[in-house]
Amino acid sequence: MFVLKIVSQTYGANCGLKGCVSDTLGGCLGQANMIFLSKYYKMKHISILVPVGESVLSSIVGAYKVFSKVNEYLIRSGQRDDNAFEIDLVGLKEETSLYNGAFTVRPTKLINEVEKTDLIIITTIIGDMELELKNNAAFIPWIKEQRVKNNAEVASLCTGAFLLAETGLLNGKSCATHWVAADTFRQMYPQIELLGEKVISEDNGIYSSGGAYSFLNLLLHLVNKYSGREAAIWCSKMFEIDFDRNDQNLFVIFNGQKDHADESIKKAQLFIENNFGEKISVEDLANMFAISRRNFVRRFKKATTNTPLEYIQRVKIEAAKKSLESSTNNVNDVMYHVGYNDTKAFRNTFRKYTGLSPADYRSKYNRELAMA
Repeated sequence: MFVLKIVSQTYGANCGLKGCVSDTLGGCLGQANMIFLSKYYKMKHISILVPVGESVLSSIVGAYKVFSKVNEYLIRSGQRDDNAFEIDLVGLKEETSLYNGAFTVRPTKLINEVEKTDLIIITTIIGDMELELKNNAAFIPWIKEQRVKNNAEVASLCTGAFLLAETGLLNGKSCATHWVAADTFRQMYPQIELLGEKVISEDNGIYSSGGAYSFLNLLLHLVNKYSGREAAIWCSKMFEIDFDRNDQNLFVIFNGQKDHADESIKKAQLFIENNFGEKISVEDLANMFAISRRNFVRRFKKATTNTPLEYIQRVKIEAAKKSLESSTNNVNDVMYHVGYNDTKAFRNTFRKYTGLSPADYRSKYNRELAMA
């Protein structure tokens, strides 16, 4: 208390220094003082969930390793005298078998043994999502209680967003998940805004990450928040994680949502995919299937989660991506091949769905260029 009082008197509440932590200490502290005072910060408890059934081991191990290494770094660098994070693997049963028995994870605590936690990390679940959500339903009231009663922050990794969504904590909010699961997520949780292109989403203490190993970017984001950018950059270098990556569009492979029962829309999808090199209008598609334009757009969006125009664009851009990856055609040749005549429109649409220009994409992924 003496240290905090002196600093508050020295810098005041409006010091204007970047990196202040006024919400934590009740006064505005500069970055230099964060290092001096970090040893006085209360240790945070982190609960890394160990799901029952099918889950991704790397998300469990990755979260554990990142925060463990940050503990070591902060002590070694003299910023703390003890661990910044108390880390528990929290499960529903004494052990969980993964990958057909190849690995076994033994939680350090069961949920009824954790009365209070500061951060819950919902790791990645895979497989039959309805079954996996049922298997892990006992986590839901515990997560909600920790959030409501103890103001715990919650972070979902990849498709862990489905379990987070089941808690209702995301209703009316936004989140990210793996692009492969985006259509399914939108259908199951229409009350949640899915940010399909984002690597990291944050909404008032609730976090989520994009697909696969992009969960490492969210972990760095949390390290940055709890322990400062210096620790996050160190962690980025030690684990060789690309810092500040925020878009997963570059990795999306568009296949089109066909898991629906509207046969006319399925036929429209196939027509678009088989004729991507032609000029296709929404009006022509609606007339082809004897549906009014308004009704066609409504049914198409309901079935595929894309408007017809978005679907046409995404099919064309996916064809362009494949051509840029595997052929020696120049960008203009590819543009004409997928049915575009306007260079600016093609480039803008390509960047919209990939985050790169056609030329940059070709340089990054073309096999011939890579060999050269």
